[in-house]
Amino acid sequence: MLTIESLHDPAGDLQGCQMFCLIADKIDADPSLLHIPLANVDRWLAKGHRAVEKLNEWRALVVRGQGSQAGMKELLAVLRDDSEKTRWFKGWTPVWSIMTDEDKMQFPWISRH
Repeated sequence: MLTIESLHDPAGDLQGCQMFCLIADKIDADPSLLHIPLANVDRWLAKGHRAVEKLNEWRALVVRGQGSQAGMKELLAVLRDDSEKTRWFKGWTPVWSIMTDEDKMQFPWISRH
């Protein structure tokens, strides 16, 4: 039987954590990048993405990040958190495309799927 625990890959989880920390650092340095995940959410929902609830959660999190320092702190904390709960939530992340091709080359394996 396939379980979340059987999908656990410490090396992949470490790279995933490092990748999300890089994304958090990029957002922290340039909050204007937050337009990217919002555009992704809008585009994905317009195309009928099935994870409507998760994408709306992401939208709300990003909008809070744009709206206040507390919201930005919350967003960056989620991106930097490596708990199983946040790893699962980040499986529907619209923030990937904040990374440049050069950034992505640092992570030869970036998916747990």
